Amino acid sequence: MRYAEVATEQSRRVVSVDALRGFNFIWILGGDGAMWAIGDMAGDKSSAIGAVGRFFGLQLKHVPWEGLRFYDFVFPLFLFITGVSIVLALPHFIERNGLRSAHWHVLRRALILYGLGLLYYGGIENGWHDIRFLGVLQRIAICYLFASLMFMHFSLRGLIATFFTLLVGYWALMSFVPVPGVGAGNFAPDMNLANWIDAHFLPGRLWDGSRDPEGLLSTLPAIGTCLLGIFCGLVLRDVRLKPQQKSFVLIGGGIALVLIGHLWALQFPIIKAIWTSTFVLVAGGYSAILLGLVHQVVDVWGMKSWVTALVWIGANAILLYFINGMVGFEPVAEKIVGGDIMDFFDNHITEGAGLLFTNLAGLLLVVLLARFFYKRKIFLKA
Repeated sequence: MRYAEVATEQSRRVVSVDALRGFNFIWILGGDGAMWAIGDMAGDKSSAIGAVGRFFGLQLKHVPWEGLRFYDFVFPLFLFITGVSIVLALPHFIERNGLRSAHWHVLRRALILYGLGLLYYGGIENGWHDIRFLGVLQRIAICYLFASLMFMHFSLRGLIATFFTLLVGYWALMSFVPVPGVGAGNFAPDMNLANWIDAHFLPGRLWDGSRDPEGLLSTLPAIGTCLLGIFCGLVLRDVRLKPQQKSFVLIGGGIALVLIGHLWALQFPIIKAIWTSTFVLVAGGYSAILLGLVHQVVDVWGMKSWVTALVWIGANAILLYFINGMVGFEPVAEKIVGGDIMDFFDNHITEGAGLLFTNLAGLLLVVLLARFFYKRKIFLKA
Protein backbone atom coordinates (compact mmCIF):
# COMPACT_ATOMS: atom_id res chain seq x y z
CA MET A 1 0.00 0.00 0.00
CA ARG A 2 1.32 3.48 -0.84
CA TYR A 3 1.75 5.54 2.29
CA ALA A 4 -0.24 8.47 0.94
CA GLU A 5 -3.27 6.16 0.63
CA VAL A 6 -3.44 5.44 4.36
CA ALA A 7 -6.78 6.73 5.65
CA THR A 8 -6.39 9.88 7.69
CA GLU A 9 -8.68 11.64 10.06
CA GLN A 10 -9.57 15.34 9.97
CA SER A 11 -7.30 16.09 12.90
CA ARG A 12 -6.38 19.36 14.48
CA ARG A 13 -3.26 21.05 13.19
CA VAL A 14 -0.04 19.97 14.86
CA VAL A 15 0.88 23.31 16.42
CA SER A 16 4.35 22.13 17.38
CA VAL A 17 5.34 21.80 13.71
CA ASP A 18 4.42 25.41 12.87
CA ALA A 19 6.08 26.57 16.10
CA LEU A 20 9.28 24.70 15.26
CA ARG A 21 9.27 26.12 11.73
CA GLY A 22 8.89 29.60 13.21
CA PHE A 23 11.75 28.96 15.66
CA ASN A 24 13.83 27.78 12.71
CA PHE A 25 13.26 30.95 10.68
CA ILE A 26 13.78 33.36 13.57
CA TRP A 27 17.50 32.71 13.14
CA ILE A 28 17.38 33.57 9.45
CA LEU A 29 15.17 36.65 9.77
CA GLY A 30 17.21 38.54 12.36
CA GLY A 31 18.01 36.22 15.23
CA ASP A 32 21.44 35.57 13.74
CA GLY A 33 22.24 39.29 13.64
CA ALA A 34 21.08 39.69 17.24
CA MET A 35 23.43 36.91 18.36
CA TRP A 36 26.31 38.41 16.38
CA ALA A 37 25.65 41.70 18.16
CA ILE A 38 25.68 39.94 21.53
CA GLY A 39 29.03 38.40 20.56
CA ASP A 40 30.35 41.87 19.71
CA MET A 41 29.04 43.23 23.00
CA ALA A 42 30.89 40.48 24.86
CA GLY A 43 34.11 41.61 23.18
CA ASP A 44 37.15 40.78 25.26
CA LYS A 45 35.25 40.83 28.55
CA SER A 46 36.63 38.13 30.82
CA SER A 47 33.46 37.66 32.87
CA ALA A 48 31.18 34.64 32.60
CA ILE A 49 28.63 36.83 30.82
CA GLY A 50 31.25 37.74 28.23
CA ALA A 51 32.09 34.06 27.67
CA VAL A 52 28.42 33.20 27.22
CA GLY A 53 27.96 36.08 24.78
CA ARG A 54 30.95 34.99 22.69
CA PHE A 55 29.70 31.39 22.70
CA PHE A 56 26.28 32.34 21.33
CA GLY A 57 27.82 34.70 18.80
CA LEU A 58 30.08 31.89 17.57
CA GLN A 59 27.20 29.40 17.34
CA LEU A 60 25.46 31.69 14.86
CA LYS A 61 28.38 31.46 12.45
CA HIS A 62 29.07 28.57 10.09
CA VAL A 63 32.04 26.34 10.74
CA PRO A 64 34.81 26.97 8.17
CA TRP A 65 34.42 23.42 6.81
CA GLU A 66 34.22 20.36 9.07
CA GLY A 67 32.06 20.18 12.20
CA LEU A 68 28.67 21.45 13.33
CA ARG A 69 27.50 24.63 14.99
CA PHE A 70 23.92 25.74 15.56
CA TYR A 71 23.94 27.92 12.42
CA ASP A 72 24.82 24.87 10.30
CA PHE A 73 21.74 23.18 11.73
CA VAL A 74 19.23 25.84 10.57
CA PHE A 75 18.87 24.82 6.91
CA PRO A 76 18.63 21.03 7.44
CA LEU A 77 16.07 21.68 10.17
CA PHE A 78 13.83 23.37 7.60
CA LEU A 79 14.23 20.53 5.10
CA PHE A 80 13.37 18.14 7.93
CA ILE A 81 10.24 20.14 8.80
CA THR A 82 9.31 20.17 5.11
CA GLY A 83 9.28 16.37 5.23
CA VAL A 84 7.12 16.38 8.35
CA SER A 85 4.68 18.77 6.68
CA ILE A 86 4.40 16.51 3.62
CA VAL A 87 2.99 13.75 5.84
CA LEU A 88 0.63 16.08 7.68
CA ALA A 89 -0.79 17.85 4.61
CA LEU A 90 -0.51 15.68 1.50
CA PRO A 91 -2.75 12.72 2.47
CA HIS A 92 -5.65 15.05 3.26
CA PHE A 93 -5.14 16.86 -0.07
CA ILE A 94 -5.27 13.50 -1.88
CA GLU A 95 -8.48 12.54 -0.05
CA ARG A 96 -10.15 15.76 -1.18
CA ASN A 97 -8.74 16.12 -4.70
CA GLY A 98 -7.33 12.79 -5.82
CA LEU A 99 -3.82 11.53 -6.56
CA ARG A 100 -3.56 13.13 -10.00
CA SER A 101 -4.34 16.59 -8.62
CA ALA A 102 -1.81 16.00 -5.88
CA HIS A 103 0.90 15.48 -8.49
CA TRP A 104 0.10 18.82 -10.13
CA HIS A 105 -0.11 20.47 -6.72
CA VAL A 106 3.35 19.22 -5.74
CA LEU A 107 4.90 20.08 -9.12
CA ARG A 108 3.37 23.57 -9.15
CA ARG A 109 4.57 24.32 -5.62
CA ALA A 110 8.06 23.06 -6.43
CA LEU A 111 8.26 25.20 -9.57
CA ILE A 112 7.11 28.28 -7.65
CA LEU A 113 9.76 27.70 -4.99
CA TYR A 114 12.43 27.15 -7.62
CA GLY A 115 11.43 30.32 -9.45
CA LEU A 116 11.47 32.32 -6.23
CA GLY A 117 14.96 30.97 -5.60
CA LEU A 118 16.17 32.24 -8.97
CA LEU A 119 14.76 35.70 -8.18
CA TYR A 120 16.13 35.63 -4.62
CA TYR A 121 19.70 35.33 -5.94
CA GLY A 122 19.32 38.07 -8.53
CA GLY A 123 17.66 36.34 -11.47
CA ILE A 124 19.20 37.47 -14.77
CA GLU A 125 20.11 40.93 -13.48
CA ASN A 126 23.79 40.40 -14.32
CA GLY A 127 23.32 38.11 -17.33
CA TRP A 128 22.69 34.43 -17.91
CA HIS A 129 26.18 33.48 -16.75
CA ASP A 130 25.48 34.92 -13.28
CA ILE A 131 22.26 32.99 -12.54
CA ARG A 132 22.50 30.86 -9.42
CA PHE A 133 20.63 27.76 -10.54
CA LEU A 134 20.97 25.96 -7.21
CA GLY A 135 20.47 27.79 -3.93
CA VAL A 136 18.56 27.42 -0.67
CA LEU A 137 15.06 27.82 -2.11
CA GLN A 138 15.94 25.73 -5.16
CA ARG A 139 17.20 22.92 -2.93
CA ILE A 140 14.00 23.09 -0.86
CA ALA A 141 11.99 22.86 -4.10
CA ILE A 142 13.91 19.83 -5.38
CA CYS A 143 13.82 17.99 -2.05
CA TYR A 144 10.12 18.75 -1.59
CA LEU A 145 9.32 17.50 -5.10
CA PHE A 146 11.17 14.19 -4.88
CA ALA A 147 10.26 13.46 -1.26
CA SER A 148 6.57 14.13 -2.00
CA LEU A 149 6.58 11.85 -5.05
CA MET A 150 8.26 9.08 -3.07
CA PHE A 151 5.82 9.53 -0.20
CA MET A 152 2.88 9.20 -2.60
CA HIS A 153 4.15 6.08 -4.35
CA PHE A 154 6.49 4.18 -2.00
CA SER A 155 5.65 1.96 0.93
CA LEU A 156 7.40 2.55 4.25
CA ARG A 157 9.87 -0.16 3.33
CA GLY A 158 10.54 1.57 0.02
CA LEU A 159 11.08 4.92 1.75
CA ILE A 160 13.55 3.39 4.19
CA ALA A 161 15.39 1.59 1.38
CA THR A 162 15.62 4.85 -0.59
CA PHE A 163 16.93 6.71 2.45
CA PHE A 164 19.71 4.19 3.03
CA THR A 165 20.53 4.07 -0.69
CA LEU A 166 20.93 7.86 -0.82
CA LEU A 167 23.20 8.01 2.22
CA VAL A 168 25.29 4.91 1.58
CA GLY A 169 25.43 5.60 -2.17
CA TYR A 170 26.64 9.17 -1.58
CA TRP A 171 29.28 7.91 0.86
CA ALA A 172 30.46 5.35 -1.70
CA LEU A 173 30.70 7.95 -4.47
CA MET A 174 32.58 10.41 -2.28
CA SER A 175 34.89 7.74 -0.87
CA PHE A 176 35.74 5.56 -3.86
CA VAL A 177 35.27 7.58 -7.07
CA PRO A 178 38.60 9.29 -7.80
CA VAL A 179 38.74 13.03 -8.44
CA PRO A 180 40.99 13.84 -11.43
CA GLY A 181 44.38 14.96 -10.18
CA VAL A 182 43.47 14.26 -6.54
CA GLY A 183 42.36 10.68 -6.11
CA ALA A 184 39.55 9.11 -4.09
CA GLY A 185 38.42 9.62 -0.51
CA ASN A 186 39.48 13.27 -0.12
CA PHE A 187 36.84 15.46 1.59
CA ALA A 188 38.78 18.74 1.69
CA PRO A 189 37.47 21.89 -0.06
CA ASP A 190 37.83 21.72 -3.86
CA MET A 191 39.42 18.28 -3.50
CA ASN A 192 36.26 16.18 -3.23
CA LEU A 193 33.96 14.73 -5.85
CA ALA A 194 30.97 16.97 -5.07
CA ASN A 195 33.01 20.17 -5.51
CA TRP A 196 34.66 18.82 -8.68
CA ILE A 197 31.27 18.05 -10.26
CA ASP A 198 29.98 21.54 -9.42
CA ALA A 199 33.11 23.19 -10.83
CA HIS A 200 32.83 21.29 -14.11
CA PHE A 201 29.10 20.71 -14.64
CA LEU A 202 27.04 23.23 -12.63
CA PRO A 203 26.33 26.26 -14.87
CA GLY A 204 25.91 29.82 -13.74
CA ARG A 205 27.24 31.38 -10.55
CA LEU A 206 28.70 29.18 -7.83
CA TRP A 207 28.15 30.59 -4.33
CA ASP A 208 31.74 30.03 -3.17
CA GLY A 209 33.39 30.81 -6.49
CA SER A 210 34.69 27.37 -7.40
CA ARG A 211 32.07 25.35 -5.52
CA ASP A 212 28.50 25.61 -4.19
CA PRO A 213 27.12 24.41 -0.84
CA GLU A 214 23.81 23.66 -2.58
CA GLY A 215 25.46 21.87 -5.49
CA LEU A 216 24.45 19.01 -7.75
CA LEU A 217 25.69 15.84 -6.07
CA SER A 218 25.08 17.01 -2.50
CA THR A 219 21.38 17.45 -3.30
CA LEU A 220 21.00 13.65 -3.13
CA PRO A 221 21.69 13.32 0.62
CA ALA A 222 19.68 16.52 1.19
CA ILE A 223 16.65 14.59 -0.09
CA GLY A 224 17.51 12.11 2.67
CA THR A 225 17.13 14.91 5.21
CA CYS A 226 13.61 15.52 3.90
CA LEU A 227 12.87 11.78 4.12
CA LEU A 228 13.90 11.81 7.79
CA GLY A 229 11.21 14.45 8.28
CA ILE A 230 8.72 12.14 6.56
CA PHE A 231 9.59 9.32 8.97
CA CYS A 232 9.02 11.62 11.94
CA GLY A 233 5.80 12.90 10.39
CA LEU A 234 4.58 9.30 10.19
CA VAL A 235 5.28 8.99 13.91
CA LEU A 236 3.14 12.06 14.58
CA ARG A 237 0.28 10.61 12.48
CA ASP A 238 0.46 7.10 13.93
CA VAL A 239 -2.87 6.57 15.71
CA ARG A 240 -1.46 3.53 17.53
CA LEU A 241 0.83 5.74 19.62
CA LYS A 242 -0.30 7.94 22.47
CA PRO A 243 0.82 11.58 22.19
CA GLN A 244 3.49 11.24 24.86
CA GLN A 245 4.78 8.05 23.25
CA LYS A 246 5.26 9.97 20.02
CA SER A 247 7.47 12.46 21.83
CA PHE A 248 9.56 9.66 23.33
CA VAL A 249 9.94 7.90 19.96
CA LEU A 250 11.08 11.14 18.31
CA ILE A 251 13.56 11.99 21.06
CA GLY A 252 14.89 8.43 21.34
CA GLY A 253 15.20 8.04 17.58
CA GLY A 254 16.94 11.40 17.34
CA ILE A 255 19.51 10.44 19.97
CA ALA A 256 20.22 7.20 18.08
CA LEU A 257 20.74 9.11 14.81
CA VAL A 258 23.15 11.56 16.47
CA LEU A 259 25.21 8.72 17.96
CA ILE A 260 25.33 6.77 14.68
CA GLY A 261 26.24 9.92 12.77
CA HIS A 262 29.14 10.77 15.08
CA LEU A 263 30.40 7.18 14.96
CA TRP A 264 30.30 7.18 11.13
CA ALA A 265 32.00 10.58 11.16
CA LEU A 266 35.22 8.87 12.25
CA GLN A 267 35.55 7.93 8.56
CA PHE A 268 33.12 10.31 6.76
CA PRO A 269 33.34 13.79 8.36
CA ILE A 270 30.36 15.97 9.24
CA ILE A 271 30.48 18.70 6.57
CA LYS A 272 27.48 20.88 5.76
CA ALA A 273 29.08 22.41 2.65
CA ILE A 274 28.94 19.03 0.88
CA TRP A 275 26.01 17.68 2.96
CA THR A 276 27.77 14.47 3.97
CA SER A 277 25.71 11.47 5.04
CA THR A 278 26.94 11.94 8.61
CA PHE A 279 25.70 15.53 8.49
CA VAL A 280 22.28 14.20 7.45
CA LEU A 281 22.17 11.83 10.43
CA VAL A 282 23.47 14.24 13.07
CA ALA A 283 21.44 17.28 11.93
CA GLY A 284 18.38 15.05 11.40
CA GLY A 285 18.84 13.54 14.84
CA TYR A 286 18.93 16.93 16.52
CA SER A 287 15.88 17.93 14.46
CA ALA A 288 13.95 14.88 15.68
CA ILE A 289 14.95 15.59 19.29
CA LEU A 290 13.84 19.20 19.01
CA LEU A 291 10.55 18.19 17.37
CA GLY A 292 9.93 15.66 20.14
CA LEU A 293 10.59 18.25 22.86
CA VAL A 294 8.39 20.91 21.25
CA HIS A 295 5.65 18.33 20.60
CA GLN A 296 5.73 17.31 24.25
CA VAL A 297 5.52 20.87 25.55
CA VAL A 298 3.06 22.29 23.02
CA ASP A 299 0.84 19.42 21.85
CA VAL A 300 0.96 17.08 24.86
CA TRP A 301 1.16 19.49 27.78
CA GLY A 302 -0.89 22.12 25.93
CA MET A 303 1.47 25.02 26.65
CA LYS A 304 0.73 26.95 23.46
CA SER A 305 0.44 30.62 24.32
CA TRP A 306 4.22 31.22 24.35
CA VAL A 307 4.62 29.99 20.75
CA THR A 308 1.94 32.22 19.19
CA ALA A 309 4.42 34.49 17.41
CA LEU A 310 6.45 31.47 16.27
CA VAL A 311 3.31 29.92 14.77
CA TRP A 312 2.62 33.14 12.86
CA ILE A 313 6.13 33.06 11.42
CA GLY A 314 6.12 29.31 10.81
CA ALA A 315 2.85 29.44 8.90
CA ASN A 316 4.45 31.80 6.33
CA ALA A 317 8.14 31.04 6.60
CA ILE A 318 8.92 30.94 2.86
CA LEU A 319 7.13 34.20 2.09
CA LEU A 320 8.89 35.99 4.96
CA TYR A 321 12.24 34.55 3.87
CA PHE A 322 11.69 35.78 0.33
CA ILE A 323 10.68 39.26 1.49
CA ASN A 324 13.73 39.41 3.74
CA GLY A 325 15.97 38.47 0.80
CA MET A 326 14.42 41.03 -1.55
CA VAL A 327 13.95 43.92 0.92
CA GLY A 328 15.55 42.99 4.24
CA PHE A 329 13.95 43.53 7.65
CA GLU A 330 17.19 44.80 9.23
CA PRO A 331 17.73 47.55 6.61
CA VAL A 332 14.14 48.69 7.12
CA ALA A 333 14.66 48.68 10.90
CA GLU A 334 17.83 50.77 10.46
CA LYS A 335 15.78 53.44 8.69
CA ILE A 336 13.51 53.59 11.74
CA VAL A 337 15.87 53.15 14.71
CA GLY A 338 19.34 53.51 13.15
CA GLY A 339 21.75 56.42 13.11
CA ASP A 340 21.71 58.46 16.33
CA ILE A 341 19.53 55.91 18.12
CA MET A 342 22.06 53.15 17.46
CA ASP A 343 24.87 55.46 18.56
CA PHE A 344 23.00 56.24 21.76
CA PHE A 345 22.85 52.56 22.75
CA ASP A 346 26.49 51.99 21.75
CA ASN A 347 27.64 54.99 23.83
CA HIS A 348 25.49 54.43 26.91
CA ILE A 349 25.55 50.62 27.17
CA THR A 350 28.41 49.04 25.20
CA GLU A 351 29.67 48.68 21.66
CA GLY A 352 27.25 46.46 19.71
CA ALA A 353 24.16 47.36 21.74
CA GLY A 354 22.87 49.57 18.92
CA LEU A 355 23.13 46.74 16.44
CA LEU A 356 21.36 44.41 18.86
CA PHE A 357 18.52 46.91 19.27
CA THR A 358 18.24 47.29 15.48
CA ASN A 359 18.07 43.53 14.94
CA LEU A 360 15.43 43.18 17.63
CA ALA A 361 13.45 45.94 15.93
CA GLY A 362 13.77 44.01 12.67
CA LEU A 363 12.47 40.88 14.39
CA LEU A 364 9.52 42.90 15.68
CA LEU A 365 8.74 43.88 12.08
CA VAL A 366 8.89 40.18 11.14
CA VAL A 367 6.41 39.29 13.88
CA LEU A 368 4.02 42.10 12.95
CA LEU A 369 4.07 41.21 9.25
CA ALA A 370 3.69 37.50 10.05
CA ARG A 371 0.67 38.30 12.24
CA PHE A 372 -0.82 40.41 9.41
CA PHE A 373 -0.46 37.53 6.94
CA TYR A 374 -1.74 34.94 9.42
CA LYS A 375 -4.86 36.90 10.42
CA ARG A 376 -5.75 37.50 6.77
CA LYS A 377 -5.00 33.89 5.78
CA ILE A 378 -2.27 34.82 3.32
CA PHE A 379 0.03 31.79 3.03
CA LEU A 380 2.90 30.64 0.83
CA LYS A 381 4.48 27.48 2.23
CA ALA A 382 6.70 24.59 1.23
